[in-house]
Parts: sequence; C-alpha cells; structure tokens
Amino acid sequence: MNSGILLVDKPQGITSHDVVARTRRLAGTRKIGHAGTLDPMATGLLVLGVNSATRLLTYLVGLDKEYVATIRLGATTTTDDAEGERLDAASAALVGAVDEPRITAGIAKLTGEIDQVPSAVSAIKVDGKRAYQRVRDGEQVELKARTVTISAFEVLAMRHVAASGDDPAFVDLDVRVECSSGTYIRALARDLGSDLGVGGHLTALRRTRIGRFPVAEASALEDLDVASALIGAADAAELALPVVRLSEQQAVDLGHGKRIDATGAPATSKGEPIAAVVENGGVRRLVAIVERRGEALKVVVGFPADEAAS
Repeated sequence: MNSGILLVDKPQGITSHDVVARTRRLAGTRKIGHAGTLDPMATGLLVLGVNSATRLLTYLVGLDKEYVATIRLGATTTTDDAEGERLDAASAALVGAVDEPRITAGIAKLTGEIDQVPSAVSAIKVDGKRAYQRVRDGEQVELKARTVTISAFEVLAMRHVAASGDDPAFVDLDVRVECSSGTYIRALARDLGSDLGVGGHLTALRRTRIGRFPVAEASALEDLDVASALIGAADAAELALPVVRLSEQQAVDLGHGKRIDATGAPATSKGEPIAAVVENGGVRRLVAIVERRGEALKVVVGFPADEAAS
C-alpha cells in the first residue's frame, strides 16, 4: 500500500477512531491517523493519512475549517450539544423576543478574533487526562479561554418553534461558520444563547472543508476504495503548504539529511514549513518538509521514496 491522504465523509453516530479502525482494515495497514476529530454527532470531512503520509497530518491539523450547523436557542445542555442532558429552558416569552436584529448583534460579537472557552466535554487534556473524561468522572472542569478567529458566521435560515407538551419553545438557526483551527462550534452555540439570555446548544454539525480540502471530494465511508481514493502526499502537501521544486540531486541530498541552497524557494518566515517536491518520469514525490535556515533549506520531516503514491 502506497502512502497518501484520504478524504472521508464521516457518517453520524460513530467516532473518528471508528473511521480510522475501519480504514485500517480496508487499507491493510495500521499506519493511519486523522487530522482533527469529529464528535459522534457530527458528520463531514475527516482527513486521514496513510503510512508515511501520517507525518503530513501535523501540517494539516492547523488549517482553517468550514462548518454548517444548527444552533438551538432556548435551552442549555450538559455538553453544549444535543447529546447532553437538558439543563435550563427559557420561557416562551424570552424565546419569542429573540429576533433577527438581536441574533445579528449577538453573532457580530462572536465574529473576528475572539477569546473562546472550549466546552468542558472537549478532548483537551487537563493534567494528562481528557476534559470530557474528567466530566464523566464527576469532576468540575474549567478550561482556559483561547484566542480563535471566526472569519465568517452567517445565518442561512431561522425557525421559531412554539412550546408543545414538555418541549419548550425554541429558535433553530442554520448557520455557516469559517474559523481557525481549535474553534469549538458548540461553544459558539453556547455563547450566542448566553448573550441572548435564553441559552443555546448545537443540534447538528457538519464539517464541509479543511483548508483547501472540500467534503465534496470526500468518499462516503461505506463506499471507500482506498487505492482509488488515495491522494499522493505531494498533491496533498501542495494544497496545504508553500512548495519548492527540487532537482534530482537536491532530492538525493535532502534524502540524506543534507541542507540545500534555498535559491528558488518561496519567501517564508523562519520556521514556516515548505513542501519539497521532486518530479521524475511524470511522477511527483514529496521528499521532505523543510524550513529556511539562513540561505539554506533544512529537513524537518523526511518521506521515504518507496512509499510514494504514483
């Protein structure tokens, strides 16, 4: 099995690890990882690395992302999404007072660079233990705010639903969000509901893009043919990173861990990764991830030639 990247459209109700486990069986290798977890409730794009291309995942995790989601205003839950237990529900009068101008103002406060406190049931580690596990064990978890960037937060549709029986009144918002890596859409739902004074949580979430990788090009898990769906590491790297084209000798030198002259490489800041690619016989190969060291390029991560996808 060659190395490369797979785009998979995760179905609802299974974990990201479940997707990895199934793909390992299909690919016949245990060397598979993913770039960014999706909760079981969520659907959409998972980027998987196969064999040595798992080394590329580090550089894909930090790419910006796009989601479509449904935010329910009118109640809070223990998990900030529909999988948790309902805590507080707002009165029908308060929910009825939630209108477009108030929603627009609330969203404006959550757009741009903001400080966001992740959901307590996130996968963030606290003293070596996942926050969600601490919550399940009955512990109180308070996570520190982190700076994230919300570059787009738009309402696609809004629906007012009256109270019925034991179900409180609520407002559902279908939204589209473009954000930096590390953003929690559940936390946006929670914070918007809090700002409006009615509470809020997420009822649906779909990741539609990671960097320049769209879910439209992903394979459904049940239809996944690993060999045909595999994207070569060179192609994937070129969609995520600046690229330097190598001569065959430069590729050999980098393969031996030597530094090469940076002439012709893209202008980058110190420490910024660059994909070093060579083409031979019509086949392009990712040789290494490199970075500038003065007037030279130094290998950060190397990729074996015998696993390259043709």
